[in-house]
Amino acid sequence: MKKLIFISLGYLFFFLGTLGIFLPLLPTVPFYLLTAYLWFNSSEKLHQYLVNNQYYKYYIQEAILQKKMTPKKLVKIFIILVILLLIPAIIFDSLHVRIILLLVFIAHVIGFYFYFIRKK
Repeated sequence: MKKLIFISLGYLFFFLGTLGIFLPLLPTVPFYLLTAYLWFNSSEKLHQYLVNNQYYKYYIQEAILQKKMTPKKLVKIFIILVILLLIPAIIFDSLHVRIILLLVFIAHVIGFYFYFIRKK
């Protein structure tokens, strides 16, 4: 019974997360994280499907779990981050918004440095 509930809720949150890509009011990432949690804990078949998925291996396993990030990937991530943070900075004519966006960017740079670049 628990297995069926987890699988069903996983599909529901996957659907909501996918809608969140197109609707700005729905957050995509939390729904996808919840989907992954529910599917990982629901059945071995879904767990193996997620772990063997090419996107999981490329984006999660290599980058997050093994801490392998090529300089090319880091540059690509920072370019996307700059573009995404510049859009609201240009749209909103507010010094407060621009300061907050700058702080968010600095926090990302520091986080990436300590997680990927700094050698222990």
